[in-house]
Amino acid sequence: MSEQNNNHTTSSADDLMKLEAEIIKALKEVYDPEIPVNVYDLGLIYRLDIDEDNNVEIDMTLTAPNCPIADQVYMAVQDRVSRVPGVNKVKINPVFDPPWNFEMMSDEAKLILGYL
Repeated sequence: MSEQNNNHTTSSADDLMKLEAEIIKALKEVYDPEIPVNVYDLGLIYRLDIDEDNNVEIDMTLTAPNCPIADQVYMAVQDRVSRVPGVNKVKINPVFDPPWNFEMMSDEAKLILGYL
């Protein structure tokens, strides 16, 4: 019986990893309106947490704290992640500490923007 529990835990961990990969894929479909790079590769996602009920909580920032379209970006992330099959609720937490900088971008984003 304990083997079944271990297999179930492994399966749940596998499912969680698959769901996280799908969420990251979805995040890569949301682009900063001023920079031709997605929010994930820009390094705007500081934390991605999925609980046991598949509720998703994301800490994210913006390239500038006083961005005039901040709400649109947050809503786009929430909308896209909420459409991932298996995701229950999505909560976006705007954070600005540490402040975003170009070093937070992925190598792919740096290449696209000419920083590599």
